[in-house]
Amino acid sequence: MSVVAIDIGLKRIGAAVCLNGVIMPLDAVLRHNREQAARDIDELLREYKAEVLVVGLPTNDEMRRRIRHFASLLKFDGKIVFVDEDFSSCEAKERMRGVVKQKRDGRVDSLSAVIILERFNGSRR
Repeated sequence: MSVVAIDIGLKRIGAAVCLNGVIMPLDAVLRHNREQAARDIDELLREYKAEVLVVGLPTNDEMRRRIRHFASLLKFDGKIVFVDEDFSSCEAKERMRGVVKQKRDGRVDSLSAVIILERFNGSRR
């Protein structure tokens, strides 16, 4: 079963995939507008033949509303699961400290998606 996770931000959407039990970060999707970003995520879901989409959901009410709206734009027929994403970006930055120079290139966003996917996998055990 292929599971894809996304960490939705206002400028970038981090992405990760779990294939055969191995979680890997993917290139982040750069957001120009909602429709383009939704098309790009739909393509990613098709490419990895995703059966489940895990979406990080923050506690901030406005961002929760925006993220649920974005998820509704997707043409995904599989199961969508929302999981807590609180502090995933902070954890991602901590994991990357000293390993690579941190830039705004989407790596932190995709590592956040990895953490969201790890949380999802941990909650299923």
